Parts: sequence; structure tokens; C-alpha cells
Amino acid sequence: MSRLRAGTGPLRRKPIEHIEDPEGARSEQLTRVLGLWQLTAIGVGGIIGAGIFTLAGTVANGTAGPAVVLSFVIAGIASAAAALSYAEFAGLIPKAGSAYTYGYAVLGEVVGWCIGWDLLLEYTAIVAVVAIGISGYFEFLIGNLGAHVPAWMMGAPGTGPGHRVDLFAAVLCLLIAYLLNQGMSNAARFETSVVVLKVVVVLLVVVVGFLHIDTGNYRPFFPYGVGGAFTGAATVFFAVFGYDAMSTAAEESKDSQRHMPKAIVYSLAIAMVLYILACLVLTGMQHYTEIDRESGFSTAFKSVGLSGLANVVAVGAIIGILTVMFTFMLGVTRVWFSMSRDGLLPKWFARTHPTRHVPTRVTWIVGAASAVIAGLVPIAEAAELTNIGILLAFAVVSTSVIVLRRTRPDLPRAFRCPAVPLVPAIGVCFSLWLITFLHWQTWVRFAVWFVVGLVIYGGYSYRHSVLARTPAPGDTP
Repeated sequence: MSRLRAGTGPLRRKPIEHIEDPEGARSEQLTRVLGLWQLTAIGVGGIIGAGIFTLAGTVANGTAGPAVVLSFVIAGIASAAAALSYAEFAGLIPKAGSAYTYGYAVLGEVVGWCIGWDLLLEYTAIVAVVAIGISGYFEFLIGNLGAHVPAWMMGAPGTGPGHRVDLFAAVLCLLIAYLLNQGMSNAARFETSVVVLKVVVVLLVVVVGFLHIDTGNYRPFFPYGVGGAFTGAATVFFAVFGYDAMSTAAEESKDSQRHMPKAIVYSLAIAMVLYILACLVLTGMQHYTEIDRESGFSTAFKSVGLSGLANVVAVGAIIGILTVMFTFMLGVTRVWFSMSRDGLLPKWFARTHPTRHVPTRVTWIVGAASAVIAGLVPIAEAAELTNIGILLAFAVVSTSVIVLRRTRPDLPRAFRCPAVPLVPAIGVCFSLWLITFLHWQTWVRFAVWFVVGLVIYGGYSYRHSVLARTPAPGDTP
């Protein structure tokens, strides 16, 4: 067998030099339309959103107190180590699929399958969590305007009196699916415009909020102990890795090998600065025990007599958090598309629209699934569901960088992760460590999903994989 493909059975790997569309896949191709700043906007759009406008208040109130700022710093360190690993792979393998494709190429098909299968659930759940967060601000805004909305449509069962379904969140999921199906050029223009608006709102929050900080609200800084800050980091972690979902769009970038690594680094750096400043403002304006879990900044500004600005923040949050939904729904559809194109899932899912060149079928399926989760599952349970698979994906990508540096040091790399193996090892250790802080219910849900995935792989994917049915380049019959 040619050195272009190594391993057999579940350990067979995609040849990195020849990762391209399978023969005859013209109906399964994406169009390269994204430039550097559009990619960066998608990354920033995925990172900044629910973390500032929703999860910061949720974690401050019930998990970390003012130490929520350290929760974001801890999560940011782990995320930065993994981000550098993603940046190296993004310049090396400019194809859709992100961690799924990287794991497949370096560690083998079964590892790629497991990561891809996990991401299908995690990304879909993230879309739902963000939709729920927007719904919280929508309820705040409606209440401030004196309007009345029936209680049955304002939250999942058990989240409040009379709540039956979070209808606003569910409808938002379907609207994002519709937007993504209009074509990447149109969708990216919308995303970039809204990201600019969102950053302006965050800067407004920070500048005005600093004028109303009461340092007494920072005491006690660790009301739940130092462990509370780490538990909070595990919860907010999904809010600092939008670049992961953005990297799934590598196949739609005009110059992925040059632009994707830069976009990953730029988007994380911009987001972390804004996160730290925003958390300091939130916990300084209002005591952590009084922060609203779903519309933290709006209620904080209202508490200091700035109701007008509170409404502006609520509107900005509703519009701005849409970009997070956009980024992660983009991510899950591209992972699903890649897995189907590789034969690990039915090829029917990989069919793209004949003129818009987007995977419309999987996009509508994901839109419907996320709508069901957003409408019926409380935000805390949905948030924890998102993290374990992403942390494992980070560990796999970081490990893959170390492995590939040793096995294929000759490969041309547009971006090189610094201090290998130290930096990727930090990403692995932080990711595995943060996983231990998740609740046991999260482990159970993940285990069930993982077992279902292995059954599907053994019963379908192993035999239908393109690598199982097509000789590698250079192989002789």
C-alpha cells in the first residue's frame, strides 16, 4: 500500500496531501467566497454573545460570583492553547470539517468519527443555548415596554410559572437555518454587519458600566471558593471557542491556508479582551446575588437607573447573539456535510443546492433539532451538554499537532503552533481537567450519545466509508 494512506480498518487515515473531494462529488462542493475579515467576523460572532450577555450572569449568580472573570481567563488560556493548534491545522488542511477532518487525517477514521459525532450534538445544543439566551433578553425587553406575552410561550417546562415552550427561541433557530440556506455570500454579509453592531454594543456596555462600578460588589471575590471559578470555567468554555466552528468553513475561504490561521488568532484575542472587561463591569455594577441569570447586563443597568440604556443593551443582545447561532449552525452543518461526503453518513445529506452551493438538507434538519431543544430544555442543562464533546475535540486536535510534528515534520505549514509539544500539551491537560468539573448527568448524556455513535459506525459507517471503497492514490489493485 502506498505511504499516502496508512492504517487499515477503523485506523485508516485520510492522506493529508490528497484531502480533496471524492471523485464524482461535484454536487457536493462548497464555494470559496470568504475573505480574512469575513472569517474573523464569523469567529468573533461565534465567541462573543451568549458568554457576555447570558452565561456571565448565570455563572456569576450561582457558580463563581465576581470570580466569573477568572472563569473566563481560565477558559481562555485553555482555549488559546487549543486555538494555536487549530490554526496550524487550518493552514495545513483547508477543508470543511474542522476537528473531525483533522482527527480523521492524523489519528484515524474511528477517532474522526467519534469527534464528528460528538460535534453534531454539541454544536446543535450550542445553537439552542444561545437561542434561549436571546429569549431571556426578549422577555426583559417586552416587560420594560409594558407589553404582555402569554406565559406558556416564554420558557421551557419547569423554568417558570405556566411555561410550556420557549417559542421565541425555537423560531429563532428556524430563522437562522433559513438565513444559512440563502447562500454563503449573503449570509456572511449579514454576519459581518451584525458583528460590528454587537462589538459596538459591548464597548458601550463597558465604557458606561465602568462609570457605575461599586468596588464593594467584588467582595467576597470567591463566594463559592476557588473551585467555583474552575466550575464556572467549565460552564463558560463553549463561549470562548467560536473559532472552532468558524474553522469548519475552511472550504468556503478564498485563501484558507493564509487567512484561516490569522482569523482564528484575531477572533480569540479580540473576544477575550472584551470578555474580561465586560465581566468586571457586570459584577462591579451589581452584587452577584442580584444579577439576573438570563438578562444580566440589562438588569444591571436598570439597577443603577439607566433603564433607557438597559433597553438598548437588550436589543443589542438580541441582535448580536444571533451571530453566535449563525456560527455554530454553520459549524454543525459543515461537519455533517463532511462526514456524509466521506461516506460515514448517508450521501443524501451531502447534497448541496444547485445554485447556492450550501448543504440545505442538513441545515434544515439542524434548524429543526435545535428548535426542539431550545423550546423544551432549560438553559443550564443545555449549556452543560455542549461542553464535554468540545473539550474532547480540543484534546484530540492538540494531540494531533504533536503526533503530526513527529510523524510528518516535512509537511509545509502556513502557520506553526509555537513551543510544540508544550503548548498543545497545555491544551490537552486543560481540556481534560475542565471535563472533570462537569456534572455527572452530563457524563451520562454524553455516554449514551457516544454509544449510539459507535453502533452507527459499526453498523453503517465502517462499510460505507469512501476510504473503505476507494483505493488511495498510488495504490495498486
